[in-house]
Amino acid sequence: MSEWWRDAVFYQVYVRSFADSDGDGVGDLPGIRERLPYLQELGVDAIWLTPFYPSPQADHGYDVADYVGVDPRFGTLDDFDDLIAAAHDAGIRVIVDIVPNHTSSQHSWFTDGDRASRYVTVPATSPQPPNNWPSNWGGSAWTLDEARGEWYLHLFAPEQPDLDWHRQRVRDDFEEILRFWLDRGVDGFRIDVAHGLVKDRELRDEQEPFPEARFSFDWRSGVDQPEVHEIYRDWHRLAAEYDGDRVLVGEVTFSEQRRVAPYLRPDELHLAFNFSLVFQPWDAARIRASIDESLAALPIVTWVLENHDVTRIVTRYEGERQARAAALLLLALPGPVFVYQGQELGLEEVGLPDELREDPVFHRSGGKRKGRDGCRVPLPWTRALQPNAWLPQPAAWSEKSVEAQQGRDGSFLELYRRALALRPGGPFAWRESPGGVLAFDRDELTCVVHFGEERMHVDGEVVLASDDQQTAVWVRRR
Repeated sequence: MSEWWRDAVFYQVYVRSFADSDGDGVGDLPGIRERLPYLQELGVDAIWLTPFYPSPQADHGYDVADYVGVDPRFGTLDDFDDLIAAAHDAGIRVIVDIVPNHTSSQHSWFTDGDRASRYVTVPATSPQPPNNWPSNWGGSAWTLDEARGEWYLHLFAPEQPDLDWHRQRVRDDFEEILRFWLDRGVDGFRIDVAHGLVKDRELRDEQEPFPEARFSFDWRSGVDQPEVHEIYRDWHRLAAEYDGDRVLVGEVTFSEQRRVAPYLRPDELHLAFNFSLVFQPWDAARIRASIDESLAALPIVTWVLENHDVTRIVTRYEGERQARAAALLLLALPGPVFVYQGQELGLEEVGLPDELREDPVFHRSGGKRKGRDGCRVPLPWTRALQPNAWLPQPAAWSEKSVEAQQGRDGSFLELYRRALALRPGGPFAWRESPGGVLAFDRDELTCVVHFGEERMHVDGEVVLASDDQQTAVWVRRR
C-alpha cells in the first residue's frame, strides 16, 4: 500500500464549470479528458470530480437521481471510462463525489418505493413537524407529504430527502454503489456531509437558539452520531479490497478539530477536509493558531483554502497580493492539499445579478444569502470568453484566462506551477519571527509569509517569491 494520498495535491474539478467540449455552455466529462495535459503540466497528483450523476439539478448534482449513471448533459459511462483511463495514463488519480446523506426527491427509491425502508420519515399524526430541526438552507428540515400522510426529513432542500442509515438496506445499497465505481477504476471517494449520515434515533429536539455558523453542524443533534463510525469502518474494509490504494475523503465540518479526529482513526476515513483556514482572516496570529490547532488535533491534516462552497481567496483576503502569498503558505504545509479549479488563475468571486443566481441557498433564504454561484463561474480557457457559459464570465477574466497566463512570468498560473514543482517535504517546524510574519522550515526550505510591512530575512537563496515585494518566499537555506 503506497498511501500516495498522504502528501498529494488534489485538484477539485467542478464538472459543470471546468471544460465544455460540445459548446452548450456546460462543462462535461470529455472536456475534462481534453484538458488532462493542462492538469499534468500544472503538477497535480489527483483530481476530485463533483457529482456527474443523473440529477434534476436542484442543487447542481448534489441531488442524485441515479448513483450508477452519468447525466447526459455531462456525457456517458463510456466517456467516464475513457476519462479514467486517460487520467491514469497521464499519472493522475481520480476520486469521485459520493452523496450518501440524501438523494434527489426524483430518485426511484423516493418516488416508487416504501420510503420508510430507506428514508427518515414520520407518520403525520400532527400538523406540526416531528421536531424543531432547521434546514441548513432556511426553514424547517421537515416537509409534509399530504398524499402519503407522512413527514420526511431534509437537512438541505426539500428536493433532497435524507436517507435513514439505521436501515441495513441503505448500507447494502451503498456497498453496491461503491463497488460499481471502484470496479470502474476510481481511486477513491470524496464523501459529502460525511458526519451527517446517521440521525438521532429518537429525533429529539435541538436545543435552541441555533447559532449562525455557515459551515458548522456543531448545533445539530441529528449528526455526528456514534453509529456513523460503523459505516466508515465498513467502507474502509471495502476500499482495502481494491489493492489497498484507494482513499476515502470526508467532508466533516466542525468548528473544533478535535471532533474531526475520530473520523480519522486508522480503520475509518483516510482524510477529512480541514476547513479551519477557510474561516480565518488574513492575519498572522489567527492563521498560525489555526495551523497549530489542526496539527495538534489531527493525525493528518488536509489543507483547503477554496472550494465550490466558499468565497474565493482573492476576494476573501481582499487582494491578489494576499492570495499569491497564501498559495505559497498552503503548498508548503505538511500533508495533502486540495486546490479548487481557478484558484491557480487567481480568479475572484463574481458578483452576479440576482436574476442569474441559481443556487438554492439564495432562493431558500429569500435572497438574504447570496449563495455560492459567485465561485462557480466557468473557468476561462481562452481570451475569447465563452458567450453562452451557464454563468457569465466577467470581461476582465479574458486576461486571467489560461491562454493569457500560460508561460507569462509572474502570472498566478506560473506561480502555482512552480510551487507544485518545488513543493517541500520533511518535518514541519516554526521559526521565531516578528509579529505579522509567519516562518517555518520544511527540509532545506524555509517558508516566510509577510502579513504587514515588517520583513524577515532568512540567509539563503530565494527559490520562489509570491511577487516582486516578496510578500511570501521560499528560501533554500545555506
